[in-house]
Amino acid sequence: MRRFAVLCYCAAAVVGCAKSENKAPAANAMPAPPPALSLSDVAGKWSMKAMTEARDTTLVTYEMYATADTSGWTITFPNRKPIAARVSGVGGDSLVIDAGPYESVLRKGVQVSTHGVLRLQNGNLVGLTLAHYKTAKSDSVRHIVTEGTRAP
Repeated sequence: MRRFAVLCYCAAAVVGCAKSENKAPAANAMPAPPPALSLSDVAGKWSMKAMTEARDTTLVTYEMYATADTSGWTITFPNRKPIAARVSGVGGDSLVIDAGPYESVLRKGVQVSTHGVLRLQNGNLVGLTLAHYKTAKSDSVRHIVTEGTRAP
């Protein structure tokens, strides 16, 4: 009888452990991914600023006009004509924008092409841009932090 009681206790312990191992704690649950970004989410006029990587200095400001499709996007720097921008990709929560070559605002007489990845966060566009400057010696690169708010 004593053996039977020990056997029942062991069986109950194994079953109890097995049940508790199958339950995943709520703290380990993965958060839901953000909804996919569509171009209609960002369509409109944006007041943009380009800053150093440290975000301690605004290098340049500009207006960006975005449409609900990949055509008609423009970037306009103060006292300049609009520059065509190309949406080269939209996926997940990001969009990729390319522009140029055009004359740099930061380096007079130097041509620049930009490649940026933007995300819509809390109603603002935020991201990173890589600027490729065409110089006589070799191509030089600058990393730029980009932020934008919807223009009225």
